[in-house]
Amino acid sequence: MFKTTFLRLALTAAACAVVPSLHAADGGATRTDAEAMVKKAVAHIKKSGDAAAYADFTGKVAQFIDRDLYIVVYRLDGTVLAHGSNTKMVGKNLIELKDIDGKAFVKERVEMGKAKGTFWQDYKFTNPETKKIEPKQMYCEKLNDTVVCGGIYL
Repeated sequence: MFKTTFLRLALTAAACAVVPSLHAADGGATRTDAEAMVKKAVAHIKKSGDAAAYADFTGKVAQFIDRDLYIVVYRLDGTVLAHGSNTKMVGKNLIELKDIDGKAFVKERVEMGKAKGTFWQDYKFTNPETKKIEPKQMYCEKLNDTVVCGGIYL
């Protein structure tokens, strides 16, 4: 019995070490949550139209906010069309914006959107709950001339 319990604990610990990004920061959203929310956002844009959907994302409609997870939409030139955490970003072209490590993450994001269609991206950004700069993983899907994204903090 002891060996079986020990083996299960060891395998669980090993799985967590191999795939740490499946679980977000304490109580935060997960990769699965981010993928589901982005897919819901893409469906909402297709159903309601760009203007209504972007207003919902920026207006923080409850179905598009989950703990530290929110929707951001970029035009492929880097202009923010919707931002669920910071309304002041809407309308700004952030193509040259860099994270604390100097990574031009918006430029990389739109380039990845053009090339891949769906992808995960790593960078650092301010967590709206903790107000601290933290590692972040962003899941994005290309839709027409935009990239629709939602991310988790690690």
